[in-house]
Parts: sequence; C-alpha cells; structure tokens
Amino acid sequence: LLYCDYFSWAILFSHPADFTPVCTTELARAAQLAEKFQERNVQMIALSCDSPESHRGWINDIVAYAKDPNVTSDGFPFEIIADEDRKLAVELGMLDPAEKDSKGMPLTARAVFIIDPSKKLRAQILYPATTGRNFEYVRLCYSLLSCMPG
Repeated sequence: LLYCDYFSWAILFSHPADFTPVCTTELARAAQLAEKFQERNVQMIALSCDSPESHRGWINDIVAYAKDPNVTSDGFPFEIIADEDRKLAVELGMLDPAEKDSKGMPLTARAVFIIDPSKKLRAQILYPATTGRNFEYVRLCYSLLSCMPG
C-alpha cells in the first residue's frame, strides 16, 4: 500500500478476470463513484491476475460501459494492479480455489479491503467470484468506519 498517500484511506479490491461482464459493470460503477471517494480522501486500487496489457485494453470497455463523461481511458480514476504471479493475492488471501482460469490457476475472489490512514485494516469483505459487489455498500462501510475511532 505504498501507492497510497500516508494520510488517506484506501480501498483495495480484487476481481476474478478482465473483460468479464460482472467485473466490467463493477469497475464501471467504482469508476463512477471514484470522485466521491476522492472527495473523502479515499484512494481506490483494483487488483487482478491479468496482465498490464489486458488491463489497459479492458479500461476502454469499462469506460464505454460507465457512460460517464468523468470516466475516461486517459484519466482512469484508479490503478489496476497486475498480479500475474498471484503473489499479492496469495499473501492477502484473495484467491478463490473453486474458480480457475483456462490454465487451471485459481482466480481472485471479489475481495474488498478498507484501510485507514495509519494503514490498519478496518474491514475485509470477501465475495465468491460468482457474486457481484455493490459499491454503494462499500461506500457506506467506509463512511461508517471513518466515523469510528481506530
């Protein structure tokens, strides 16, 4: 989480694979809400096991689905980490052993980590790869946590 400013909250979330319908709609919604998160000093970071090239191509699909003038390919509102070797996903317990890619490698589950400015994990939500997230719920969780002492 060195990517994040020291005095900001962070939301790290993973998705099973680029170019899948549920992941595309989820990240489009996250991108639409990114400005609201930024206004509250929250940095968002996505992660999957796909390559940087895949992420760059997929961002165009996300932007097209978002249909939001504030969500563009050139200024996409958050980074998508390419964890091709799954090292970070393993370390953070994000892999879903029941869901595998075409090579038989486990995919990341739909994990959400909400991290406070002191880099303390304040919430962890883990959805199976087959279940989509509601980013309004993630926003609500952050709002409640940010009002509570660490």
